[in-house]
Amino acid sequence: MLFEELSVTVADRDRLGVVGINGSGKSTLLRVLAGIEVPEGGQVRRGRGVRVGMLDQDAALSEGSVRQAVGAGWEAEAILDRLGMSGLLDQPVSDLSGGQSKRVALAGVLARPCELLVLDEPTNHLDLPAIAWLEAWLSGFSGGVVLVSHDRHVLDRVTTRMIELDRGRAYVHEGGYAGYLAAGAERAEKAGEAETVRRNLARRELAWLLHRAKARSRKPQARVDAARRLLATRPEAEARTSALDVGYETPRLGAKVIEAHEASFGYGGGDDDQVLEGVSLTVDPRERLGVVGANGSGKSTLLEGLAGVRSPTGGRVEHGPTVRIGYYAQRGPVLDPAARVRDLVAGPLRPPGDPVDQRLMERFWFTGELPWATVGTLSGGELRRLQLLLVLAQRPNVLLVDEPTNDLDLDTLRALEDFLEDWPGALVTVSHDRTFLERVTDRLVACRDRRVAEVPGGLPAWIAANVANVAGGAGGSRRRPKPPTPKPTSTPGPTPTPGPSPRQTANGTRRRSVTTVGFELRQLDKELARLTRERDRLAEVFETTGDHRDLARLGGELAAAQANLADAEERWLVLAEEAEADR
Repeated sequence: MLFEELSVTVADRDRLGVVGINGSGKSTLLRVLAGIEVPEGGQVRRGRGVRVGMLDQDAALSEGSVRQAVGAGWEAEAILDRLGMSGLLDQPVSDLSGGQSKRVALAGVLARPCELLVLDEPTNHLDLPAIAWLEAWLSGFSGGVVLVSHDRHVLDRVTTRMIELDRGRAYVHEGGYAGYLAAGAERAEKAGEAETVRRNLARRELAWLLHRAKARSRKPQARVDAARRLLATRPEAEARTSALDVGYETPRLGAKVIEAHEASFGYGGGDDDQVLEGVSLTVDPRERLGVVGANGSGKSTLLEGLAGVRSPTGGRVEHGPTVRIGYYAQRGPVLDPAARVRDLVAGPLRPPGDPVDQRLMERFWFTGELPWATVGTLSGGELRRLQLLLVLAQRPNVLLVDEPTNDLDLDTLRALEDFLEDWPGALVTVSHDRTFLERVTDRLVACRDRRVAEVPGGLPAWIAANVANVAGGAGGSRRRPKPPTPKPTSTPGPTPTPGPSPRQTANGTRRRSVTTVGFELRQLDKELARLTRERDRLAEVFETTGDHRDLARLGGELAAAQANLADAEERWLVLAEEAEADR
C-alpha cells in the first residue's frame, strides 16, 4: 500500500509540498490529484470547471517545434526565455535533450490557464536564476499548487502545507517545510515516549498476573501469554535503518590530482564549435569544488573533460598517477531494464551475493526484495540511487558528480551530504541545489561566455549577483500588483529624522550582509568539527601514552588545540548573535 485514508483539500493560494522516500507514492498521489489515475478507494472531488495543469516527472511532448509545444503568445515566449529556451523556439522537440524537454514541458504547463498546478520535480534541470524565477512566479499564482521537490529552498519559500507519505500512511503538516521538520521530530519523540509507557504497562500487567493471590487455583494463562507477547514486540522500525556510509577505504591520493592547462572543449575543431576555452584549473587532494552557471554554459562539458570522458580540443588535462575517478553523469548510464540490482552491483568479476556488495546495497537502502528487483520496476529516485551506488562501488578517490540531487528524496539527499562532508577524496560537483552546494563545497567556479572563472565570495556572492533580481519579471500577467505609490499631501509634514540603515548597528558601523554572515557561520561549523576531532584525537593519545617526553609534548599540543577550539567557539557565538540581529 502506497498510502491510504488520505484526506486533504486544496484551495486557491494553497501551496502543498509532497515529501517521502523514493517509492513511497509521491508521483502516484500527484497523478491521482490531477485526474490521470483513479484511486483504488475513496473519491476525489473537484470544483466545477477547475482546470488542472500537470507536469509529470517524465513529461511527453507532442511533435513539432518548441513554440508549437508551449503555445503562441508573448507570455509563453517570456516563460521560455526565463527558463533559458528563448533561442530554441523553432527547434523540433525531437532534437532536444532530456533537460531541455523538461523545461519546455514546464513552460507549456505554466503558460496555459488553470486553477490548479500539479508539479512533479519542476526544478530538475533548471539553473539557479530559473529556480528563483519559478519561486517568484508560484508566489504570484492565484490558484492552488501541489508539488514534489527535492529543493529545500523551494519547499521552504513556497509551501504553506506539507503532505508526508510514510509506509502507507499520510500526514498533513501545517506551516510548510519548517512545519514538516518540526512535526517529524515531535512524532519521533512521542513514539519513543509511547513505547516506554507501553512496555511499563505490560511489565506491571505481567507482574500482577504472575504474583496475584495464591488462593486462586489457576492463573488466567491467556492473559499471561498476551502480556508476554506484548513485551516481546518491538516498536515499528524506521523506514530506513542504515546510514549512507560506504564503509571502505579509498585509495590514497598523491599531491597531483587533476590539472587543466589552457584546455578547450567543444564538438569540433572550429571556433564556433567550442564550448569552453582556456580552462586552467587545479583540483587538490581534498578539493570541494562546486561548478555553477546557466544552462548550456558548459558545466557538464567541464566535468566530462576533467573526468577524461571528453578529450580537449586544445591545451591539456593531466591526472595524477594515483587517481581513480568515479564519474556520475547527469543522465546516468542506460541500464538493462531486465537486469537485477544485485547482478549489476556485483558486475562481471564477482558472483552475486558477495558479502561486501551485500553490505554496500544495505547502506544504500536496497534491502528486502529490492536487491532482487529488476531495473525496469524501480522508481525514478531508486534508479538514480542505484546509479550512484554503481559509481561508488568502483572505489574511486576522486568523485565528479553532475546534478546528483535530481530525483533523490530528501532523506537520501541529506545522507549523501553527510557522506560527502566526511569523504576523504576529492570532489567536483555540478549542482543547482543551493542547500547541497552550501553544505558540501568550499570553493566555487562559474562557467560563462566560454570561460571558467573563480567566484570570489563563494555561493552567496554568486547568488547575489545572478539571482537577486529575477523576481521582477516573474509573474507576467498573473503577477500580484504592486501597492500604489502614496500621493504627497498638499501640506508637507515635518521631515522625518533619518534613522540608522537596516544594515547598520547602533554605533554606526556597517554590518556584513546576511549571506556573508551565513557563509562565515557555515565555514566556522566545519572548522569547529575539525578542531573538535583534533582535540579528541590528541586527548585519546595523551591518555594512552606512558612516555614522559611524549606526555610533555602532547600536553602542549592538547592545550593549544583546546585554545584554538575555544577561540573558534567564541567567533561562532559573535557571528550567531549578528545573524540573529539581522533577522
